[in-house]
Amino acid sequence: MNQFLWEPSKEKCSSSRLAKFFSFIEQKYDITFQTNYELLWKWSIKQNKEFWPSLIDFLNIQYSGNIKPTISSDHYIYNQKYFTNIQISYAQNILEKLNDVPIIFQNEYNFRVEITREEIQKKVRNLVAYLKSIGITKGDRVVAVAANTPDTIISFLATNCLGAIWSSCSPDFGENAILDRFNQINPKLLLYSEIYFYGGKKINIKDKIESVFNKIDTAKHLIKLNYPDTSQEEISETQDLNSIYNDKNFNLDISYELCNFNDPMYILYSSGTTGKPKCIVHNTGGPLVQHMKEQQLHCDLKQDDKIFYFTTCGWMMWNWLVSGMASGASIVLYDGSPFYPEKDALLKMADEEDLDIFGISAKYIDALKNDSIPIKEIYHLKNLKCILSTGSPLSDDGFKYVFDNIKDDVHLASISGGTDIVSCFVGGNPMMPVYAGEIQCKCLGIDVDVLDDSEISTKEKGELVCKSSMPSMPVGFWNDKNKDKYIESYFSQFKDIWSQGDYAQITSNNGLIIYGRSDATLNPGGIRIGTAEIYRIVEEINEIEESLVVGQNWQNDIRIVLFIKLANEQTISENLKLLISSNIRDKLSRRHVPSHIIQVSDIPKTRSGKIAELTIRDIINGNPIKNIEALANPDCLEQYENIAEIKK
Repeated sequence: MNQFLWEPSKEKCSSSRLAKFFSFIEQKYDITFQTNYELLWKWSIKQNKEFWPSLIDFLNIQYSGNIKPTISSDHYIYNQKYFTNIQISYAQNILEKLNDVPIIFQNEYNFRVEITREEIQKKVRNLVAYLKSIGITKGDRVVAVAANTPDTIISFLATNCLGAIWSSCSPDFGENAILDRFNQINPKLLLYSEIYFYGGKKINIKDKIESVFNKIDTAKHLIKLNYPDTSQEEISETQDLNSIYNDKNFNLDISYELCNFNDPMYILYSSGTTGKPKCIVHNTGGPLVQHMKEQQLHCDLKQDDKIFYFTTCGWMMWNWLVSGMASGASIVLYDGSPFYPEKDALLKMADEEDLDIFGISAKYIDALKNDSIPIKEIYHLKNLKCILSTGSPLSDDGFKYVFDNIKDDVHLASISGGTDIVSCFVGGNPMMPVYAGEIQCKCLGIDVDVLDDSEISTKEKGELVCKSSMPSMPVGFWNDKNKDKYIESYFSQFKDIWSQGDYAQITSNNGLIIYGRSDATLNPGGIRIGTAEIYRIVEEINEIEESLVVGQNWQNDIRIVLFIKLANEQTISENLKLLISSNIRDKLSRRHVPSHIIQVSDIPKTRSGKIAELTIRDIINGNPIKNIEALANPDCLEQYENIAEIKK
């Protein structure tokens, strides 16, 4: 059992939204759980036709039509649909539940602005009318290359009011990466942020956008999203949102195009590291239900809370964050580097904004840990009740660091899901203890399990799967009419069971440990080893800032190659190599010890911040790189090519 770190007080438990949900279900169905989460989770799986409608009722989600049937009766779960007789508007569920100040924006230069409910509603109303005037209708695609600003969210909500389909990339995407995504879905309208900030630099992408627009044959309209700090704005001849917002001819009431629960709402993309990105089509109702469930029940989000997640508009956590407004919470947006002007810039913002929920990546926590900033001495974080971590597994030391150095009385929720379901399989629980290295629980209504190669549930390490359908399973992939690519991606390993591609284990606490991507799992001598197991040990060493580990095909077997990035431009020594090897051998096993340890200056990552293990595996095994545009820092790949040391 992993080390116990924290548990909520009785008062926090009883006042949580999850406790309210316990009571709601117990009263409605005359059943008793005695606040035993495992019993509630099992009930949500076995009685899923009662659970999901009850959840919609509890969350006060607006819809029209007949809530029954809950789930269609198709034999295969990838064909099952939820709530086929109801119509819903995602935007209506946001815009009619806004608090007084639903959006707060900050950037790395400390520019700050609050956007009121009345301002959001007026701007959405005018933009809806304008979009109608240029012929945008239900099912049309509207795309954006956008910074994480209020205008981006307003544009998404206006698009959704019409039943059109939204898709976005962050402005740091290269031209080819944008075209690889948007040219697959034939958009009518392209929105763009002309400027954004990162690491103290103001970056203008006007020329890139003009080139992109000219290469998307179906795009007939181009609109500029205005930057909140008008002093930084550029003069442009392109139609911009401010002129639309101020046009009195469009001052009409908001109208909502009701969509079927399973109609497409937005398109997200796979990382594209193994080929052209897959266009993942998500429905209208599923993300709303899932996000509100996760935010209220698993993170304890309440009316007028402030919630933040560090994200770009090219990552699913942006979509997740937007849904926070449906609970009457304020969402905080940030444009810039998380480490500028100082490593603790986001924590400074969290303290100044009195955030209730603070979301970042595991790698961000690792970076803070390596810098030894005395956060507790600098910031009070008085309202902070939940810290969320995702993107990659959070190490035992990362868990301990949060409680030792950020706040000792806080719910630390490591969460894991995917762009594939734009939500979580496993996550936090505000009523349960936190143990080092463990995700607390399986999410309600999600039939999560870990299977061995024989498709049998196991307490050992195995494949993370979902054994039943869920409301936020994708509609499918764009232009994949028979669902062939979709089925191959998620249902080819186990029959009629969703395989997420994560290597995981269920603990004695009914929590979970994620050991990394199963397709990147190391297999020396036929023994499966999760990459995260090695990262946990290696990155405990102070000199090491980051690492990447892959398997190299060698003499009819697999051998482990470890790449490390050292802090403060240090140079690797033989003593450090010996320390790494001995720590891995002592804390894991001799099979985990790398055959080679190689220093690099940078670790390649996808644009959502995930380590590009498969890209490096392909390079060192002599295979072609499938899609370099998927990487945020492709220049570093040269260091991994033609390394003499690993050829012997």
